[in-house]
Amino acid sequence: DENAAQLTRAFDEIGWPGRHILGDDGARAAFLILQHAIGHPALQRRGLAMMLDAIPLGQANALDAAYLSDRIAMFEGREQTFGTQFDWDESGQMSPARVRDPSGLDERRASVGLPPMAEAIAEMRARVAAEGEQKPGDHAQRRAEYEAWARKAGWRD
Repeated sequence: DENAAQLTRAFDEIGWPGRHILGDDGARAAFLILQHAIGHPALQRRGLAMMLDAIPLGQANALDAAYLSDRIAMFEGREQTFGTQFDWDESGQMSPARVRDPSGLDERRASVGLPPMAEAIAEMRARVAAEGEQKPGDHAQRRAEYEAWARKAGWRD
């Protein structure tokens, strides 16, 4: 929350804190704060709009914007565009959250420098297995808790 408040102040004072102001490391840090500010929907939406304006100027990264736009879509209950956000599915597999137009997914992913979806799924599942993560015991309960959180945080009506 403190980082989100500081990023909000930065947005108010300087706009998107891009490479021209903070260098590559600082701009990356701003993105990471924004990407993880999941309890601040208005900040994430505002930041995405600023990032999209900054990309043509070379001050933000299209790949970062893809991750953030997918995260926002997932939290809002919409289909993601690039397939960057994963969660446990009903069969207990770590899988991408819903995506729009699956037939064009790999092309969209390539446009921002992401590998094909099949590779991403295999990598994510291998990482989850290596880290010893376990599927949730009660998928329906987990989904209900997630939906309640999304409403409380302001992602959904």
